[in-house]
Amino acid sequence: MAQPNPTPSSRPPLMQVVRVVALGMAVFQIYTAQFGLFSALVQRSIHLAFACTLVFLLNPLRRYKDKQPPLGQRLFDWGLAAAAVVTLVHLCLSYKNLAMRGGEAAPIDLWMGGLLLLLVLEATRRLMGPALPIITIVAVLYTFFGDRIPGMWGHFPIDHEQFITYQYLSTEGLFGIPLGVSASFIFLFIMFGAFLVKSGTGEFFINFANAIAGDYRGGPAKVSVVSSGFFGTISGSAVANVVSTGSFTIPLMKKIGYRRRFAGAVESVASTGGQFMPPVMGAGAFIMADMLGVGYLEVVKAAILPGVLFYLALFWMVHMEALKAGLQGMKREDLPRLGATLKNGGHLLLPAFLLILFLTLGYSAMKAGLWAIIAVWVVSAFRKATRMGWRDVLDAMEKGATGSLEVALACACAGIVIGCVTQTGLGLKFSGLLIDAAGGNLLLSLIFVMIASLILGMGLTTSAAYILTVILGGPVLIGLGVDPLAAHMFVFYYACLSTITPPVALASFAGAAIAGSSPFKTGFESMRLASVAYLVPFFFVYTPVLIWKGSMAEIGLAALTASIGTIALGSGMMGYLLDRLGWLSRLLLLGAGLALIKPGLYTDIAGFLLLAGLGGYQYWKSRAAGRTLAGSAVV
Repeated sequence: MAQPNPTPSSRPPLMQVVRVVALGMAVFQIYTAQFGLFSALVQRSIHLAFACTLVFLLNPLRRYKDKQPPLGQRLFDWGLAAAAVVTLVHLCLSYKNLAMRGGEAAPIDLWMGGLLLLLVLEATRRLMGPALPIITIVAVLYTFFGDRIPGMWGHFPIDHEQFITYQYLSTEGLFGIPLGVSASFIFLFIMFGAFLVKSGTGEFFINFANAIAGDYRGGPAKVSVVSSGFFGTISGSAVANVVSTGSFTIPLMKKIGYRRRFAGAVESVASTGGQFMPPVMGAGAFIMADMLGVGYLEVVKAAILPGVLFYLALFWMVHMEALKAGLQGMKREDLPRLGATLKNGGHLLLPAFLLILFLTLGYSAMKAGLWAIIAVWVVSAFRKATRMGWRDVLDAMEKGATGSLEVALACACAGIVIGCVTQTGLGLKFSGLLIDAAGGNLLLSLIFVMIASLILGMGLTTSAAYILTVILGGPVLIGLGVDPLAAHMFVFYYACLSTITPPVALASFAGAAIAGSSPFKTGFESMRLASVAYLVPFFFVYTPVLIWKGSMAEIGLAALTASIGTIALGSGMMGYLLDRLGWLSRLLLLGAGLALIKPGLYTDIAGFLLLAGLGGYQYWKSRAAGRTLAGSAVV
């Protein structure tokens, strides 16, 4: 049974301070969502001031296993937090004078800006490890010393005054688009997820999925797919999703006979898919919409069909594994009843539907997120078991603030890198260099960008990996004729998939830890289960009909044939259709799946005939041998 949260008065003094700062951050974000943003520099400065303060208070310079850090170290951490606040408050107070000066930096501005950049790097290192700060430092060093590099990779000289002015006193560097999106949209949706968790929505998703699919063949794995898909769309963090829902689903999968690494892989893949499954899609969708200058619903619409194909393929592969291993579901008497589950918690789904309604009616993403949060609080009161009291509301606000720190600091560092790329002109040069390296070949360029996105995502958050890759690789793809939305979706997919791609597959490793399996074996099993997601981005680049670019007839036909294609692809990957498959049959099924997923009349016909022929052959062979096919049982 979960332990109750400590009351504010029972917390250590430091944690009481953290709670006050976190609640202050939440109140600031709620106020600006309802009554309007401040100017860009002020809004983003205050947001970053809260984030840096919380990071330095929650992440000491050195952690001690069995005791609190010594007083001297804590004073040092408090000093860093105070310094961050001072540098950002200075910017808030002087931005009007800055406009009067035409953006010219005073000596105090240069000192404050330089100190803030160092503090952001240190806060990011404490929170997320060294990978992102190292990348940022490399970008900064290139800015200062790149003029000494001969040829295309060099640039004009940039001194420290130009650099700090660009980074600290404009919205082109540190306070650029990524931090702006974090300060306006992302925070509210992270808090929306915290409110949903506090109201018991996560537990409802698990019970709901159990009631629907728990007694099917391999039921717990199907529960994992459904519950993690639902929860992942609102949490936006693959690793957090694995830890929260996986602690329930992975033991159940192992209990009915699934292999350990398969159980861990199912949960990690299902959790990862939540990041590109509408309606919320974590932070990336908001950043993408802002960078493209399109409405959030445009991004959601483009993500629907690929997301559905991903989960359809995963659900089918889970079913094929259950058939191949002869697994059954859980006993119906041990499962929650659907009617009772909906009666007790069905009202908790209303805020998610209201969020979609608000966005459809034309509300801004920020305003829709705010009213969705209020809806969670109001709807939770419909039943006593889910009712959120004032303490629950404050806990959710605090959780939302602390849960936003990784995104805020990642966006801050990403802004520094973007500033370096734009100030030095590297972005334009990189596009030309990559196009030259690929010989102007789109397929090679896609492969290069895919590899870059996967590598960056291994050490960074999904949002940071997406931003850093798309500012360099996005213009390359667009320059080769790729639809801008397709180019951004392509990069975003592989940034998400980096969490299950070895050698650094954080979501797979989290699933392996719960399942007690080998991390690397679980990672490679995850790649097999997510095979559709590795392939579909190439198809929607070449034929954007899969991201809702075309007539309704074209989209409907592509959706139908691609759905059948995921079944063929899933069976080929798992080695089972109506019966076990040999290697030749598996290869043929993989070819059929690829042909069906790729939009096009001739490829669709060829893929369908191949799939039907292999299915008919297995059926005829079993009838001739007088056997009953296990695959004939749908569930």
